[in-house]
Amino acid sequence: MTRRPDMTRPSPTPVSPATTRAVRLGPRSLVTLALVSAVGVVAFGWPFLAPPTSQVGTHTQDAPWLFAGLLVLLVAVLAAAIAESGLGPKAVAMLGVLAATGAALRPIGAGTAGIEPMFFLMVLSGRVLGPGFGFALGNVTMFASALLTGGVGPWMPFQMLAMGWFTMGAGLLPGPVRIRGRAEVHLLAAYGFLAAFAYGTAMNMAGWPFMGALASNIAFDPDAGVPANLARFVTYCLATSLGWDLGRALVTVVLTLTLGPVLLRALRRATRRAAFEAPVTFEAPER
Repeated sequence: MTRRPDMTRPSPTPVSPATTRAVRLGPRSLVTLALVSAVGVVAFGWPFLAPPTSQVGTHTQDAPWLFAGLLVLLVAVLAAAIAESGLGPKAVAMLGVLAATGAALRPIGAGTAGIEPMFFLMVLSGRVLGPGFGFALGNVTMFASALLTGGVGPWMPFQMLAMGWFTMGAGLLPGPVRIRGRAEVHLLAAYGFLAAFAYGTAMNMAGWPFMGALASNIAFDPDAGVPANLARFVTYCLATSLGWDLGRALVTVVLTLTLGPVLLRALRRATRRAAFEAPVTFEAPER
């Protein structure tokens, strides 16, 4: 009996896992990403960008809501652009598995300062699967975890964008062809440490204007200049989130150094077997 071959199978051309990308960002995706990031910077940093004489200060309580709605639309547009650039079914499946895992990890340690193991998974996933996939993964993971934990609010779009930047940054680190082994793990641990503080600082900027008169000495003052508000913001970070951010950074470092080598190998093995970049060919059955 003649064995009937597979109707669809990937080309046997080998693909190096060191250069494999689940999503290749095209020109349109890159432009969209740059525009969304620029708007995101304004959404996070508007208290330092608006001069004291502007009318923005009169809308201190409204601005975060307006920016949150705008970010939802922009992130949706960017997700569509990334999908159009090559988010195939295998990449979607990988995205779903990693996002579900990250969302399940987030509630672990809830209420305990800094125990957030999802961050180390985002670092390693962005490293292996690239910046385009990393940005999409950060957004989807934070959205899924917000639904899982009931953390839906005006802060959620800011969390999604900040986590997208966090995961994308790992994919922009020097390539694994040049840095492998323990040096790569140490690089990822250092990035995770610094990026954990950057994420916490970004989220502080998103929530800081909400304080109003609750803590006049460290709250945003629309009538003050940038130096005065910057001093208030630094004091706010030190007083409210330094311990949490330090805990998050240390947990990310510890998990990256201990579990990183094993998880990197597993992700690269899965990426190699998925063969995201291998073209699919169709062969007629033998008669």
